[in-house]
Amino acid sequence: MTHNHHTEYGKASYYANKYQGRKTASGQRFDQNKPTAAHRTLPFGTKVKVTNLANSKSVVVTVNDRGPFTKGRVIDLSRSAFSAIGNTASGVLKVKVETLN
Repeated sequence: MTHNHHTEYGKASYYANKYQGRKTASGQRFDQNKPTAAHRTLPFGTKVKVTNLANSKSVVVTVNDRGPFTKGRVIDLSRSAFSAIGNTASGVLKVKVETLN
């Protein structure tokens, strides 16, 4: 299956701890320690590279949930993925999201 390369810019946040262990839209259980993400339209299983525009750090995550449903946000990351590219104290990062598969 081929996907068109997809790049978008916007804001990323991360899941609150209350979602730990809950089922995601794909049916998988959410785990803050796994590199996963929520995206509104990309197919489940899509790997995306998320780059923090402020420090150029990037992380690769797999889409397994739907969201975010907040205006201006393009992706929600697990806490571990967010921590790999930015400080969770900031809550929101400006990012570039690129599909890899």
